Amino acid sequence: MMYNIRGQRFQVTDALRDYVEKKLSRLERYFETPVASEINVTLSVTKGQHTVEVTIPLVGVMLRAEEKSEDMYASIDVVVDKLERQIRKHKTKVNRKFRQGSGVRALFREEGSAVSVLDEEDELELVRTKRFTLKPMDVEEAILQMNMVGHNFFVFANVDNEEVNVVYKRSDGKYGLIEQG
Repeated sequence: MMYNIRGQRFQVTDALRDYVEKKLSRLERYFETPVASEINVTLSVTKGQHTVEVTIPLVGVMLRAEEKSEDMYASIDVVVDKLERQIRKHKTKVNRKFRQGSGVRALFREEGSAVSVLDEEDELELVRTKRFTLKPMDVEEAILQMNMVGHNFFVFANVDNEEVNVVYKRSDGKYGLIEQG
């Protein structure tokens, strides 16, 4: 596996680089062939929060995980755990869909992994469906409504473009807007 490890607002030490490579090398056991693309790792520190972002581009799949904590090593551990769950979930989905043949399925090992995938199927269970009418409003009103109900996203009919949009609260405390493309 090839790594592109970089630091934002701080210098990546050799010990930290070795730790990242050692932890991410655990993921190799899930792949039939070595990952040909470069694994991008960004380490940053902002206001005491140690953030780790990892992106692994694969054929037909983009694996990505991010974690923030007060300890860089703890963030690395959690990110690797998140990536393992993503791989297992994707492997379960692909294997269920393509019991015969190859294709994307060939990326992942079928045997030799002692990981149970039963827990991953439980995560895909739809437990609730909601129906509601969308009130036409502008973005500012949608943000106010979202904050009033205490959610981190809000679906609304945008009065400006007459489309269904979503406003959401970002991890940095600011707001984002998703528009139909």
